[in-house]
Amino acid sequence: MSWLGKLGFGLGGRAATEASSAIAQGPDDDVPAVGQEFAQFGAGCFWSVELAFQRVPGVSRTEVGYSQGTLHEPTYEDVCTGATNHAEVVRVQFDPRECSYEDLLQEFWARHDPTTVNRQGNDVGTQYRSGIYFYTPEQEKAARESMEKHQEALNRKIVTEILPAKKFYRAEEYHQQYLEKGGRFGSKQSADKGCTDPIRCYG
Repeated sequence: MSWLGKLGFGLGGRAATEASSAIAQGPDDDVPAVGQEFAQFGAGCFWSVELAFQRVPGVSRTEVGYSQGTLHEPTYEDVCTGATNHAEVVRVQFDPRECSYEDLLQEFWARHDPTTVNRQGNDVGTQYRSGIYFYTPEQEKAARESMEKHQEALNRKIVTEILPAKKFYRAEEYHQQYLEKGGRFGSKQSADKGCTDPIRCYG
């Protein structure tokens, strides 16, 4: 893992053609398991955000990936250039009988600073922006109401974008459940439901 990449200074990248952009800007057409729903969030580096959602009771699956960009089938290196406008996101599959969308929103707000533009801590770049990407009108309504409520408690403006979920590109396998598998230092972190152990962002 390149630390230049984590700071948004990755090298390389591929240009997005008009056709490529049209595909990337299309809706997320994947389908959740029967009886389940999808939610999608961007809140900085997706490693720690994924672990936080893994721990939420009622969440049955998490995947990290790239969305909201203009390049079809982007790689991590492409995203790190900042040229594709993708966000690092976590797609959450959840059982609405066990976990409400509002529960997920609470975890989202608690997990990051929604007032910093294209930045979370030392991670700087458009891929680290704050975003809620909704799948239904009901999710959009809940997201906007939740943001208004949280804005009342803050003295800085929330910059979180709320947009329809677009095509989801699953990140490379080594990114998936990264912290649960050991992170940079090989020290596994618990993904057990309800676990409250502090999350070490990089391992």
